[in-house]
Amino acid sequence: MAQYDVLCIGNAIVDIIAHCDDAFLTENGIIKGAMNLIDAKRAELLYSRMGPAIEASGGSAGNTAAGIASFGGRAAFFGKVSSDTLGEIYAHDIQAQGVAFDTVPLAGTPPTARSMIFVTPDGERSMNTYLGACVELGPEDVEADKASGAKVTYFEGYLWDPPRAKEAIRLTARHAHAAGREVSMTLSDSFCVDRYRDEFLDLMRSGMVDIVFANSHEIKSLYQTSSFEEALAAIRKDCRIAAVTRSEKGSIIVRGDETVPIEATKIHQLVDTTGAGDLYAAGFLYGYTTGRSLKECGDLGSLAAGLVIQQVGPRPRQNLRQEAMGVGLL
Repeated sequence: MAQYDVLCIGNAIVDIIAHCDDAFLTENGIIKGAMNLIDAKRAELLYSRMGPAIEASGGSAGNTAAGIASFGGRAAFFGKVSSDTLGEIYAHDIQAQGVAFDTVPLAGTPPTARSMIFVTPDGERSMNTYLGACVELGPEDVEADKASGAKVTYFEGYLWDPPRAKEAIRLTARHAHAAGREVSMTLSDSFCVDRYRDEFLDLMRSGMVDIVFANSHEIKSLYQTSSFEEALAAIRKDCRIAAVTRSEKGSIIVRGDETVPIEATKIHQLVDTTGAGDLYAAGFLYGYTTGRSLKECGDLGSLAAGLVIQQVGPRPRQNLRQEAMGVGLL
C-alpha cells in the first residue's frame, strides 16, 4: 500500500506578486513570460520598485503538491527553506493545505527563496527568482520512506539550476524505481530547457523519468524545432507518457501510439497565468494515481489550470475536489 499518491520535489519559494505594465518590464530589463534567476542585490532592487504586492507560497512543484492535496490526494514535498520569517510562512502554508513537508530548514544563510512576479494586463507573468536556501537542497534531505512510498515522484526541471538538487533527485528516483514506483518531471521553462537540453533528454531516454509534462514552447525547445507536430512525434519515442499543454488550445497526451486531445476549460477572465502548468500536473497526477484514464487525467488537469488562472497567485483557493465533483469529473 503506497503511503502517498505523489511526492513532489522542488524549489521552496515565496512568491511576491504585483501588477505592472509592459513598459516597467522594459525599463527594468525583465524578460517577459520567463523565469529569470537573479542574485540577492537585484532581488532587493526589484522589490524596492514593485507596486503593492501579494505574498504567497509558491514554487512550481510545491504548487502541484498543494493542488493534489486540494483534490483529496495524499501529497508530500521535499524543498529547502531557511529558519527565517519567509521560511516559516512557506512551511505553514504548504502544511495547512494538507501536504507532508518535513525537510529540515537551513540554519542561517542564505535566506528563504523569493520570486518577484510581475503580472502584465494580458495576464502573463514574468518571474525574477532569487533561489536563496533552495540551492542547499541535497541528498541528505531525501527521506527514503517517502521516496519509496509514493506512487509517483514528480520534480521540476528548475531543480537542475541548484547543483546538489540533481543528486537528491537521482537518489530519490533510485528509491522510487527500486520500489516499483514511477518518476515524472516538468520541463518548467523553455529557457531552462535551453540550459539543460542534453541532460533532460538523457533523463527520459535512460528511463529515469517515465512521465513528462511540458508546454508547447518547452517541447519545441527540447527538440530544437519550430514544428509542434515534429516535437510531439519525437517525445513519443523518448518517454512512456507525455502531457503537453497548449494554453487556450487545451492539451495533448501521448502514450506510445495513443493520442488523447484535451479541451481547455472555459474561463470567464484571465487574471494571472502563474501556476497554470503546476495545477495541470496536479490534476493529471491525482487522476493518474487514482487509476483514471488518460482522458480523465487530462480533464482534471485542465479544470485545475482553468481555475487557477482566474485568480492572483499559484495555489488553488477553491476546493478542487468539490469543483471536480460539481462538473462531474469525480
